[in-house]
Amino acid sequence: MTILCVKNLKKYFPVTGGVFLKRTGWVYALDGVSFELNKGETLGVVGESGCGKTTLGRCIMGLYDPSDGQVIVKDQIVSKTTYKQRKELALNLQMIFQDPFESLDPRQTVKQILEEKYIIHGKKQKKLDAEISNLIDRVGLLSESLSKFPHEFSGGQRQRIGIARAISLDPEIIICDEPVSALDVSVQSKILNLLLELQKTMGLTYIFISHDLSVVRHISDRIAVMYLGKIVEIADADEIYNNGKHPYTTALLSSIPNLDPETRTDRIILKGEVPSVENPPAGCRFNTRCEHVQNICHEKEPELVKNESDPDHLTACHFFF
Repeated sequence: MTILCVKNLKKYFPVTGGVFLKRTGWVYALDGVSFELNKGETLGVVGESGCGKTTLGRCIMGLYDPSDGQVIVKDQIVSKTTYKQRKELALNLQMIFQDPFESLDPRQTVKQILEEKYIIHGKKQKKLDAEISNLIDRVGLLSESLSKFPHEFSGGQRQRIGIARAISLDPEIIICDEPVSALDVSVQSKILNLLLELQKTMGLTYIFISHDLSVVRHISDRIAVMYLGKIVEIADADEIYNNGKHPYTTALLSSIPNLDPETRTDRIILKGEVPSVENPPAGCRFNTRCEHVQNICHEKEPELVKNESDPDHLTACHFFF
């Protein structure tokens, strides 16, 4: 069952300069992203820094208004909702932010942080204390935590508070914007296991944004690979890792550390720099770094098309290698 649909989503940020700050160009953060999200699945979104992963999450949340395209949640176009509809939509759509310290109000106690959403949505005070106590227990924190401030916690504990805030009011979709990248490796697995447990018990659907391919493989059902504001490949997680088709995907996968000398593969070193998002190359955006580039790659932009052997495997490349 499809509960979220992204259609040709675009987000351009203006570049200004001069004395009068006139617009001199655009940053093409997202330039035609489309996919569907099924209930109960986890879609991993990977790519280098600056490829548009976080912008995608914020556009889906409605924090950014798209320049073009649509985000549809349960037959509602997010950008065209009224204030009342957006408030109701927030019950089903939440976000876990990358930096747990920056996303929590340092002037509020944990209890105040968690009860704010309940108050906004008209939850009765009599039931509030029980709801919050259950919430803090669900994410593995002690009840004494409710009277403390964010600075009194470790990074992992603060992220648990952020997760507790996200799952309050029982949403259906949670966008996880690199939720473990700011944490120690020893803490990352605990947070990932918590997310998996909550997904199982609450029936949650995740969009998991990360640059760590090992983490994404652990948690994702499907994976979308992004490059310069576009999805270049999307397929089941195992299919991506075992049979990635796009040259950029194979280069990313080759960078995953492998300590087993018998299965170790040669790393693919991409030549050149990532092109500017203000002036992306014509044709295929990966043509400046691709070792298989041909004339058509400079002239025509490849469409995201199905693989003949696997119709759920889509690749945006003129040649499947």
